[in-house]
Amino acid sequence: MTILTALTPVLLVVLCLVIGFMLVKTQEAKTIKSSPGKSQDLGPMTQQDSRDDPETSPGVDEDCDYTDSIEDEEDHPQVPYSQPCYPEDVMLKRSRDFYTLLNQRRTIRFISSKPVPREIIDNIIRTAGTAPSGAHTEPWTFVVVSDAAVKHQIREIVEKEEMINYQQRMGYKWVKDLSKLRTNWIKQYLDDAPYLILIFRQTYGILPNGQKKTHYYSEISISISCGILLAALQNVGLVTVTSTPLNCGLQLRLLLKRPANEKLVMLLPLGYPASDATVPDLKRKPLEDMMVYI
Repeated sequence: MTILTALTPVLLVVLCLVIGFMLVKTQEAKTIKSSPGKSQDLGPMTQQDSRDDPETSPGVDEDCDYTDSIEDEEDHPQVPYSQPCYPEDVMLKRSRDFYTLLNQRRTIRFISSKPVPREIIDNIIRTAGTAPSGAHTEPWTFVVVSDAAVKHQIREIVEKEEMINYQQRMGYKWVKDLSKLRTNWIKQYLDDAPYLILIFRQTYGILPNGQKKTHYYSEISISISCGILLAALQNVGLVTVTSTPLNCGLQLRLLLKRPANEKLVMLLPLGYPASDATVPDLKRKPLEDMMVYI
């Protein structure tokens, strides 16, 4: 009892220190949450973009502050804008011709190994890079693979995961719906196509000083870029299959030595259609089923 009485003041001091420490930490957390420049101030969608990326590698400090580089950059000068102004009859013809061109676009899983000139691929990527992006951050990286060995490594990774997807992850209904299109986990076109384009979304930028730069609306921006890329492929007579390989992103990012801020969005094998290529006889929605005038 004497010992307990002697220790009571010590225990009270320790208890007070613990309570004080907890109060300080709580106040710091509130301060961080309400301080400008922290995660809640990253702009539309960017906080979700960075938090939901499951492929961020260890070693990247996810708690470090994003840095606005506006103060370090000069304002973009304004220059006159000009675009051809067509007569209405020419506009109508061009709209019909462009629709006819893109209406012929189909997903092709039978791709010829016939070589495609490199300059055509370069121009297609340049075209995809004309897409609008939040605050002109251009959050995309296009990795073009033509090396046969690397293409085969990509195929092995994709097929291994796709087999698991079809057998376990996707579920009966999804697999049944895909069976109507005669698809499976075998991806021969990944070897056959002269090029594979792997499109990565930059979840954030990295400044020369190593700090992060906010990328606004990166998901929407990269989606628009992918759409323009598909139109550019159709414009030159090449084909592809829009592939979003499930559970392959991290492995493919590491294989291609891409940084942790890049997340795989789409894998496009591209080339000429094989001479025996076939497609399902599908119909598209009529205009009245997809447009509303108000």
